[in-house]
Amino acid sequence: MTFTAIDFETATGYHPCSVGIVTVENGVIVDEFVSLIKPPNNIYSPFTIQVHGIYPRDTVNSKSFAQVFPEIRKRLQNRVIVAHNESFDRNVLAKSMALYNLNYNDLNIGSRWECTVKIYKAKGFRPTKLSDCCREMEIQLNHHEALSDARACAKLYLLR
Repeated sequence: MTFTAIDFETATGYHPCSVGIVTVENGVIVDEFVSLIKPPNNIYSPFTIQVHGIYPRDTVNSKSFAQVFPEIRKRLQNRVIVAHNESFDRNVLAKSMALYNLNYNDLNIGSRWECTVKIYKAKGFRPTKLSDCCREMEIQLNHHEALSDARACAKLYLLR
């Protein structure tokens, strides 16, 4: 079981304000990375702030997605990628890369990722929100904190 789990928190739409990445080698977590990201113009939706508790003041001096991307790339390139609701996180990555003229294909990762929502839905879990799956599987979670979400997703994938 060698893969990388990722979670983005967003400021607006598909503009990330935080990323958490957990690298698993042979079933063991070997690396964790988390970073705040300054979204374009440091603009946030009140709704997203309510969800994750990250405010413009928290990212005003943070790096842009393009500046954080080298750390993201080295953890994702040529890997199996896992996310909870993978289409959301995949779109955040792809759209952010496009915004900064970065080529998604250079990552050499799938056009679809492994999805713990789909995996746990197929196992009969209802509902399949990350918090619900973690409660059922007894996985510690500080929901909507990117690294905690990515770590929980990795653990869910390991237990599938």
